[in-house]
Amino acid sequence: MPNAYIVDGIRTPIGNFGGSLSQLRADDLAAHVITKLVERNPKIDPARVADVILGCANQAGEDNRNVARMALLLAGLPVTVPGETVNRLCASGMSAVAHAARAARVGEGDLFIAGGVEQMTRAPYVVSKSAQPFARNVEMFDTTMGWRFINPKMREQFGVDSMGETAENVAEQFGVSRGDQDTFALASQWKAAVACDAGRFTSEIAEVPLPAGRSKTLPPSFIKDEFIRRDSSAEGLAKLKPVFRTGGSVTAGNSSGINDGACALYIASETAVKEFGVQPLARIVGSVAVGVEPRIMGMGPVPAVHQVLALTKLTLGQIDVIELNEAFAAQGLACLRELGIADNDPRVNPNGGAIALGHPLGMSGARLLLTAARELEKTSKRYALCTMCVGVGQGMATVIERS
Repeated sequence: MPNAYIVDGIRTPIGNFGGSLSQLRADDLAAHVITKLVERNPKIDPARVADVILGCANQAGEDNRNVARMALLLAGLPVTVPGETVNRLCASGMSAVAHAARAARVGEGDLFIAGGVEQMTRAPYVVSKSAQPFARNVEMFDTTMGWRFINPKMREQFGVDSMGETAENVAEQFGVSRGDQDTFALASQWKAAVACDAGRFTSEIAEVPLPAGRSKTLPPSFIKDEFIRRDSSAEGLAKLKPVFRTGGSVTAGNSSGINDGACALYIASETAVKEFGVQPLARIVGSVAVGVEPRIMGMGPVPAVHQVLALTKLTLGQIDVIELNEAFAAQGLACLRELGIADNDPRVNPNGGAIALGHPLGMSGARLLLTAARELEKTSKRYALCTMCVGVGQGMATVIERS
C-alpha cells in the first residue's frame, strides 16, 4: 500500500485556562494554524487539499457546526475544499491525522490538512430542554470537560467516574505512589522548561497576534507555551492536596492542565510529495485505537501500543522517541510499567509532556505527532511512538518514521 507522510506542521503556543488565548475563538485558532501552514509551504497548492480534518472534543460552543469547515473558510482556502470534524475526545487530533493518512494511502486524495483544536477556556455551559412545558428537571453542565447528560444505563453498567477519579482508580489498582507521581511531574516540568529555553519548539509554533485593547503591559502577540510551571519543586508538589478523592494521590501538580490551542499538519501521499517537490518530516507507519474499561481509561495506551507494534512489526526496542500524553502522572507511570519501560526512560517525553505543556483536548494528539516528528529530525533517529489515553475508556497509538 502507498505511504502517507507528515510534510509539515504548525501549532499555536498552548495557553493557560483564562490565559493569553482566552479572548480568541476556537475557529479563529484553527484558522490561524491552517493559514500559517499554507504560508510556510508555498510549493503546495492549497486548492489541491482533498479534505481538512480536525479533531475537537467539545463542539458545544464556538467550535460547533463543524469547526473544521469554518476554520478552513476563515483561513482563505477555496470553498471547494471540504472539512470534517472528528471526536475521539483526548485523541481527536490523532484520529484526524490517522483518518487523513488512511485516505491518502487508499487513493481517496493526495493532500490533506489534519490536526485539532480546543478552546477550553471558552467552553460554554449547556442547558437541557424538556419535551414538556414548565419542566422541573432542567439540567446544566459545564462543557469544559467530563460527563454531561448522563445515560442512567451508562452509570449503572460502567460508572461515570470523572477523569481525575479514573486516575485515582489507576493509582490504586496499579500501585502508583504519590511520591512517584510527583517525581514524574517534576521531571516533565524541568524537561519542558529546558526545551522551551533552548528554542526547541520554535519550529512548531506560529506566533498568535492578540486582540487590540488589552493592557499596555501585555505583549501584542503570544509566542511561547505558558502553562510550564518553572517554580515547581519537589517540596511544592508534596504540599498540594488531592483534588479528586479524600486520601488520594492525584493533585493539580501531577495532572495535565485545562488549556487552549490548535495544531495543523499537511498529510500527503507519495504522489503529492513528488509532485510538489517537498521533503516530508516523517512517514506515518501505522495507527491503532482500542477500548478499555472506562473506570481505568488511563490504561488505554497499553493495549494500543501492543497492537500498533504488532501492526507495524516493530518492537519497543526499535522505538527511539516515545510521546506519551501525560493526562495524569498516575496513568502515565502505570502504562510505562505495564509496558516494561522505566519511569525515567530518556526516550519518554524528552521535551516534557502534558503535565508541563498542557492538554488542549482536541489538539493534543496532533501536537504529539508534530513534536515527535521534529524530535526525530533533531536527533536523526528513526522511529517515534505517540500514544494517549482517551475518556470513556479508549487508547490510541501511532508510529511514525523519519523520512
